[in-house]
Amino acid sequence: MVVGDFPEERDTIVIGAGPGGYVAAIRAAQLGQKVTIIEKEYYGGVCLNVGCIPSKALITIGHRFEEARDSEHMGVKAKEVDLDFTKAQEWKGGVVNKLTTGVKGLLKKNKVEMVSGEAFFVDEHSLRVIHEDSAQTYTFNNVIIATGSRPIEIPGFKYGKRVLNSTGALALQEVPKKLVVIGGGYIGTELGGAFANLGTELTILEGGPEILPTYEKDMVSLVKRSLKKKNVEIVTKALAKSAEETEDGVKVTYEANGETHTIDADYVLVTVGRRPNTDEIGLEQLGVKVSERGLIEVDKQGRTNIPNVFAIGDIVPGVPLAHKASYEAKVAAEAIAGEKAENDYTVLPAVVFSDPELASVGMTEKEAKEKGIDVKASKFPLGGNGRALSLDAPEGFVRLVTRKEDGLVLGAQVAGINASDIISEIGLAIETGVTAEDIALTIHAHPSLGELTMEAAELALGRPIHI
Repeated sequence: MVVGDFPEERDTIVIGAGPGGYVAAIRAAQLGQKVTIIEKEYYGGVCLNVGCIPSKALITIGHRFEEARDSEHMGVKAKEVDLDFTKAQEWKGGVVNKLTTGVKGLLKKNKVEMVSGEAFFVDEHSLRVIHEDSAQTYTFNNVIIATGSRPIEIPGFKYGKRVLNSTGALALQEVPKKLVVIGGGYIGTELGGAFANLGTELTILEGGPEILPTYEKDMVSLVKRSLKKKNVEIVTKALAKSAEETEDGVKVTYEANGETHTIDADYVLVTVGRRPNTDEIGLEQLGVKVSERGLIEVDKQGRTNIPNVFAIGDIVPGVPLAHKASYEAKVAAEAIAGEKAENDYTVLPAVVFSDPELASVGMTEKEAKEKGIDVKASKFPLGGNGRALSLDAPEGFVRLVTRKEDGLVLGAQVAGINASDIISEIGLAIETGVTAEDIALTIHAHPSLGELTMEAAELALGRPIHI
């Protein structure tokens, strides 16, 4: 319950305490603002509680289990490898709790006032917070909306005991024997792949012609090959029609190639996208411009058409990524403080934690050519890297996209183990205007996966050593 006496006015109020909201609140406080953050459910948002973090923990559990069973070729033999999924879920929960507790600690350290409840706008300088059986009015000079998004529910697949969204899948207390995933994007591929590593018989139904459609074909082919080894069935151009819950499972009906098919499974996981949480906070009271999809229109600083109202993260145009929200959060807080900050998405990385991992940043070769830039794409295989071989992970590559005239790094695509880490060096290279020669002249530790970037740069220069 909200209790106590509150000053009438805050410098800045932040609505939502996810990766966008809590970062905005901390940065605003660091810049001298008096900040209140309002959260209706859990600190850390979807990402830390029921998204990014627990899903990566589940992926790690899957990898450990798979490695324990399948390392005989390295001379490691394990008999009767068992999975205590209850203990695995407890470990996952511990990771989440450590991070969410840390978020509250950081907010407290930066003297951010934390308020529980649901926020509803009254006008452009005030809002009401409702918590249980009480309500409190807050006034503010500026507000940052960071309310995030929620899973889309599609016709015929009402969420319930056997029809799950990503939150429900992560909360399962058993490993499904059979699982159907509807949607072959990054969430479906990640979670489906994690359960496949734990022994689940998996079917992925994708409405389009390809899973992971935002990644290049040679990257996706590696993931498909890995899934095939796990006996995963991928059905593309599939239209999911309905899910009928039975006594001990669910029957999924779909259409493909002009025919109707059914699959019996323990659960069905629906991962077809997310909807911005902008429909129940009273935006109509402000006159904030919102698109047909519910996305709030903002400028390069995250400012809406109402000068003191800002919006960040999943509720504004662009890809719904946690690191994008955190980046926009800092820009919005700095803009409120009068700094000349604005969003620039040139170096926004995208990662999918599949097997193997995929990551990209900057431009692809195709995108560069469409802009009339003469580029060179240099692809170095992980099979030529000593560290990748010693990790028993030779699948994948690092591809640098460089401008032919001067070797300026414009983009990169990485497929393979730790792609999510490797991509950061290349992102920094693009941000700082580095050339392939600069990377090649930088001494990289041996043996390391970091050498892959150096090798790709040497390939771009036409003088590779290990290929």
